[in-house]
Amino acid sequence: MVTSPLPAGRHPASTTKPARVARGAASPPGGVSGRALGALVALATALIVAFVLAPARLAANGRSRDLVDHRHLVEAVHGAFVQYWRSGDRAFTPDLARITDYWLRYHVVKGAIAAALLIVLVALTVLVWKMFCRATGLGAVARTALASAGAFATMLALLALAAVMANIQGMKAPFASLLPMLTEGATDQNLATALGQATQQLADPARGGAQAPPALDAMTDAFSRYHVAMAVIAAVVAAALLGTSVLLWRTFARGEPMERRTRRVLASYAVLTALLTLGLVALMVGNIGAAGRSPQVLLDALRGGL
Repeated sequence: MVTSPLPAGRHPASTTKPARVARGAASPPGGVSGRALGALVALATALIVAFVLAPARLAANGRSRDLVDHRHLVEAVHGAFVQYWRSGDRAFTPDLARITDYWLRYHVVKGAIAAALLIVLVALTVLVWKMFCRATGLGAVARTALASAGAFATMLALLALAAVMANIQGMKAPFASLLPMLTEGATDQNLATALGQATQQLADPARGGAQAPPALDAMTDAFSRYHVAMAVIAAVVAAALLGTSVLLWRTFARGEPMERRTRRVLASYAVLTALLTLGLVALMVGNIGAAGRSPQVLLDALRGGL
């Protein structure tokens, strides 16, 4: 008869306990779900790829398929501008209207993807820093890796925020955001002549006559709206970041017991949001000034200065 090698009173099921402990040890630090972390990383990666590759194709319709290729878009802008300049009318020509409509849709798609990416990156940043703050018993290498991941996610979130702001600006003034393409790539003689007339009129309005050409008037108005839009966007984001900074400082100064690492993270982000607020206020002031001198700003753009 074969006897059991286990001592009396022990049940075979007790041998499964070490396996449960081993599985628990493999989970991410701080009680964070590994699935949630992996899902956010995968979603952020997919949105970054979509931000680069998808907008041109999603913005195109049956009338603007040729504009998906950037080189064709630039060539189309050149040709449409020459027609518009020669038309002597403030209203867009059909070809320029087609391109401007496409460019508006392009900014809408790109802005929507950037907004989704920003939400995902903010969630990912919070998750990583929670892992950093709550985990105990980590070595120096693991702590450094988590801190680096949190800083990298923060940097990506700031880039996504900048992309959202820039694309909202492009939605508000798509014609103005097309104008820098006039100096991109080779220019034919017809375009060079039109740009020469426009820059001459902007540089010395008295020389070109008392009244600016209707197309030039529309261009300067578009540039003014372009910079007013960014001034408003910067003001709204600055207000949101200022509120965030105040909330972080209050939490930091509340005096509640918290880990030293948590206090360092709170203080770091309170300083970062305060500095970003100052930068956005400067951006707002700069764009207000640019809107007030849109002819000079447009002249700089046509000369390749922007």
